[in-house]
Amino acid sequence: MSEELKPEIGSIGWIDLTVPNATEVRDFYGAVVGWKASGVDVGGYEDFNMGTPESDSPMAGICHARGMNAQIPPAWMIYINVVDLDASLERCGELGGKIVAESRTMGDHGRYAMIEDPAGAVCALFEPA
Repeated sequence: MSEELKPEIGSIGWIDLTVPNATEVRDFYGAVVGWKASGVDVGGYEDFNMGTPESDSPMAGICHARGMNAQIPPAWMIYINVVDLDASLERCGELGGKIVAESRTMGDHGRYAMIEDPAGAVCALFEPA
């Protein structure tokens, strides 16, 4: 991957919504904001990448609260790009944050983990491959 294609560190690289009724919510956002859905096979069911109405550029994911996502509450989850996930998780703990979900691999795209900041807000940290 060339340098100009790598995500900027500290930027929000993605956003997901994990809900028990992903198909219904997919249809809701399709009708309300015009997002177009494309299915993502996650082994036995589909989650959805949502694209813009004009260019179909990917904007967000809508995911079922199943499998490894079963315990995620229904909320928009931002993914913040970091240089070194392990170092960021260590600093999180040192500064009063908590690791909510241990690091996981996202295919060949990179790794991520969910954290809670000292105020109780939850986000994901993502280390691009």
